Amino acid sequence: MTDSTRSALCLALSLADPETADGLAERLQADLPAVLADRFGLPEEMMEELLGADPAQMRAALGIDPQEWLLGAAELGDPVVGLALWHAWYRDDSGHQWRAMAVIPDLLTTLLGAADLSDPRWYEDDGLFQELHEVISGPLLVAVLTSGFLGVTLGSLAQFGMHLPPPAVVDVCLRFQALWGTEAFSRFLGLLEDVPELDTGHPWLPDLLRRTLDAPDPEAFLREHRPAGWEDPEHLRAMLELRYGDSRLEFHTGRGFPARPDGLDWDLIRREHERRPVGLVEGEEEESSLTAGLLRLIQWEGCPHDLVMESFGRSPWETAEHAAELPFEAFTKPVEYPASVYGRTLGDGVRAGRLPVERLLAEAIPADDVLWHLPDDHEPTRRALTGLVARLGTNPVNWLTCYARMQRAPTSSVAELIEDAVRTDTRRKRYTSWPRPEEAPAFVPSSRRSFLMMFRCASEEAQLAVVPYLDPRGVQDFLIHGEPSPAVREAVVAAHGLPALVAMAASDDLSAEQLDYLRDLDEPAVNARLFGCTGLFGTPLLERPERERLLAGLLGSADGRPVPRELLAVLEQQLHGRDRSWLTAFMESGEVEVARTILNARQLRIPATRLRLLAAVWERGGPDAVREILAMDRLPVTLRRRTEKLLDAPDGLERLRDRLAEEDTPDRLLAFLTNAPRRPGKQLRQLLEEGLEPPWSALVAAQKAGTLPAGLLGPLTELPDCPRELLLAMLATDGMSDRDGQTGWVRDALRSARLTSDDILSHAAPAREALALLRRHTGDGTDAPDGRPARKLGAALAREHLADDVEAWAVALQLLPTFAGTLPELLMAAGAVTRRQQ
Repeated sequence: MTDSTRSALCLALSLADPETADGLAERLQADLPAVLADRFGLPEEMMEELLGADPAQMRAALGIDPQEWLLGAAELGDPVVGLALWHAWYRDDSGHQWRAMAVIPDLLTTLLGAADLSDPRWYEDDGLFQELHEVISGPLLVAVLTSGFLGVTLGSLAQFGMHLPPPAVVDVCLRFQALWGTEAFSRFLGLLEDVPELDTGHPWLPDLLRRTLDAPDPEAFLREHRPAGWEDPEHLRAMLELRYGDSRLEFHTGRGFPARPDGLDWDLIRREHERRPVGLVEGEEEESSLTAGLLRLIQWEGCPHDLVMESFGRSPWETAEHAAELPFEAFTKPVEYPASVYGRTLGDGVRAGRLPVERLLAEAIPADDVLWHLPDDHEPTRRALTGLVARLGTNPVNWLTCYARMQRAPTSSVAELIEDAVRTDTRRKRYTSWPRPEEAPAFVPSSRRSFLMMFRCASEEAQLAVVPYLDPRGVQDFLIHGEPSPAVREAVVAAHGLPALVAMAASDDLSAEQLDYLRDLDEPAVNARLFGCTGLFGTPLLERPERERLLAGLLGSADGRPVPRELLAVLEQQLHGRDRSWLTAFMESGEVEVARTILNARQLRIPATRLRLLAAVWERGGPDAVREILAMDRLPVTLRRRTEKLLDAPDGLERLRDRLAEEDTPDRLLAFLTNAPRRPGKQLRQLLEEGLEPPWSALVAAQKAGTLPAGLLGPLTELPDCPRELLLAMLATDGMSDRDGQTGWVRDALRSARLTSDDILSHAAPAREALALLRRHTGDGTDAPDGRPARKLGAALAREHLADDVEAWAVALQLLPTFAGTLPELLMAAGAVTRRQQ
């Protein structure tokens, strides 16, 4: 059986009513072991052995969660089943395959807990324990260490004992002594002598075992010399998971890292960490392997600060992200990348009150990073900083010197930086002009937040005194992010002129007040920058009506005026970009230079677009303006000749508009889309780029008439406003998925309610593809994005056509792999075949 037929059989058994499903399972009993083996990842013969020969029981097993069923199999404690579980790759409801031992919590723990470890089959050459000896890290090692395995075999204590705390090692020795007597200790000591490089991790252990051999009561002696602690199995397991937990397991299972159990003493944890550092893994670099365990340890509430700081010393930025609490002293230690630390913790800590801002300003280093990450919308922070920067006063030299030294003071706090900047009794250079000036970038990537954080908190008098000294980038930052008062903003413009306003307009994050301020200026250079600026995902900063008015020269005036050359330059630049649809839609500007710019940059191919541009130019500038455009020789000869004949006619403009109306119809646009059947996607892209909407009514009619090019339907369904009729038509085509099996248009259509789950059931073809779509986009039969229960719809459809006829269900499954029609057609065909056979 193939994957698709297995999944179809599983779906059929889940959709049929219980009695029919049992009959179908009996009818297809020979196929069930393969389906179950694929579902649970165990050999077919083992599935038959575990479930018996009862088809109903096999069918019921398909409805059980694979993880639940495999855990039940592990509870048998059988060595043969255990080895199969070790190699099992089960399939979940979505069709993904997972290695059972890697992602099912407690699977190995359950197996070993139920095992009779005296059964020799565990220790055969190809048995499970040979596999377990290769486990050196991760949650599987936790299961090994907390099982009775170590107290059974001689080599296990030698190999795995290093991972256990001393009391747990003594407990293993007690189990060893109970099973095998003291002779096992003699053999173990002999092994250590024969292999001197073998490290048990416990140098005291050989001496303890020798003394045990001489003791009159070995068991009592061991118990007497067992160190205190780790009596609670949950404490031991938590410590081992701390060492060897696996973030991948947490990801796959959704199970977070466990909290510290009640009663687990921090002194015990610290001593165990000193004995063998948490996270140390054999065969890995010590520095990298220690990090993971420490990052788990510091997530426990109440983790001692010395352990947090040890983790911080190894990996400060990850420690800052994961620690339950980051000690204040972490902010006073020099680290290589302080921004990574502060960016994750400082702002939240200040807002929550865990980090006192006054102390941060006085002690935390470096000042540059502290200032960068302080919350600028936190009133206590602004008050504290305002009081501190008042020390700089209104002397520009103090401010310039402070900025110059800010990034060169890696061990200075903010308070120390300011104090150093105002000192005059020093031979260090004091600055009277902006140090290392920079031009304002055309697009604002980021601000000089650290300096701006201070300058924003300065008095208005200080700001007025300093703004003439700002460099162009500083001007840009301050106008965009510095919240200047109207008086200070005017002072900036007075000192730095129009370039300051142009730089301000480069931001894609202007407030409504800032945008209104810039628009009201009606400065050509500013308007050009606003026109070209885009925000997130390329969204234009100005709304379309505003951009249209700019291209028509109407933004600040009721009367049209020539479009400034600055705006034309931006228009020309963006016409050569990838997304031209929102620019070439402005054919109706009518301004000659705009039309000239568009024609120089783009070759217009759609007759309606060309006529729209000419009509707009005529309306705005008259026949002479049209003659200028025709003289460019950028339009087809026939169009130029026909237009030239109209220029001197009294009704020439009216006749040009009539021609535009003729070309701007759904039928003419459809003709453009279909005149190159081998390249329909290219024609559609051209239509969209020239600002036109697809002629949906004509396209739907062409599809119904069978005249729509086959290659055009796919690109149309990817558009967000594609009508339902075309989506249904695409469902019925063999090529609805591309070569990678992607059907994102189906997902989008379901989410926007243009398609429903029963549309897929009723229209998708071939039938096997309908099942694949349901599985891919409705969670294998659970609720679809449109909120409709796809499994119930499928069950109702199957009952309608197949009822409780087991033979008809079986015929449907036989027809499925090669049937070209829809699911309803498949079900009707199966019913018809069955009736003929009867």
